[in-house]
Amino acid sequence: MDDSVTIVLETRDIVSGVCGANDGNLKALSLSLGGRVAVRGNEVRVEGLDKNGVEKFKTVMNDLITAVREGENPSPEYVRALAGTTNEQVNPLRFRDALITIPQGFVKIFPKSSNQTEYIRALRSHDICFAVGPAGTGKTFLAIAIALSLVLAKKIRKLVLTRPVVESGESLGYLPGDLEQKINPYLRPLYDAMEALVPYEAVRRLEDSRMIEIAPLAYMRGRSFNDAFIILDEAQNTTKEQMKMFLTRLGQGARAVITGDVTQIDLPKKVESGLLNAVSVLKDVEGVNISYLHTQDVVRNTLVKRIIEAYDRSG
Repeated sequence: MDDSVTIVLETRDIVSGVCGANDGNLKALSLSLGGRVAVRGNEVRVEGLDKNGVEKFKTVMNDLITAVREGENPSPEYVRALAGTTNEQVNPLRFRDALITIPQGFVKIFPKSSNQTEYIRALRSHDICFAVGPAGTGKTFLAIAIALSLVLAKKIRKLVLTRPVVESGESLGYLPGDLEQKINPYLRPLYDAMEALVPYEAVRRLEDSRMIEIAPLAYMRGRSFNDAFIILDEAQNTTKEQMKMFLTRLGQGARAVITGDVTQIDLPKKVESGLLNAVSVLKDVEGVNISYLHTQDVVRNTLVKRIIEAYDRSG
């Protein structure tokens, strides 16, 4: 059974701020929730939602009203992000504070959960961040977004991408080409994240100017990275020795993000994961942050969340 609800806004300024230019915020809210949202005078009404949808509508509207009262100018991007958050209580001020803006007119990224909000804040305040959690929780995507925002704003010199070359349960055999061509299939998910944030041509320009560098983990020994943002993805497949080697590559002005899913370790059974070892050894080290993301933070297709939950139940 569908429910409806009407929210009365106090002033014309609040009506204008909540609705957005050409009612763009309400259109975004309608598309996100699936109901019919309309404004008449100082009343905003939604129809065609179930009980949970109505509660979500109330939550989003309350957050929009709070934002406008605090002098903010909510955008459709903000509304879509807020409507897409989990059902947990999200602190609107911290949520807005975690906005990632990609310079040069590219996209704006908002967190989709309180855990993502805290992860973004840690990415901005710590030199080394670990992000541990299942697929689809935004571990790598948010790190890439922060890195691109800093590179394009010329606040850091370069973005360095690396991954351990470990096959996930199948042998790919010999890969033709030079070193970069061999490593590219393993780094394709990182490129997917970048190209979701900036156009393909912009990524190519950054590579041509060496503001994006591919650095195979196996060839990083002896190097020192200065004024760089380094992302080690799929870190659950590093060994203890590889992880220590990677963490000791940081030079002046360098920051590192290490992401991984400890439920998808592809190392030989007797080899301890460098990620598991590092979060245990470094948990109390000043300057190191460890963020844990969970199934409720999954922001891919909702089916992904149900798949993860099903595997968790099966043991």
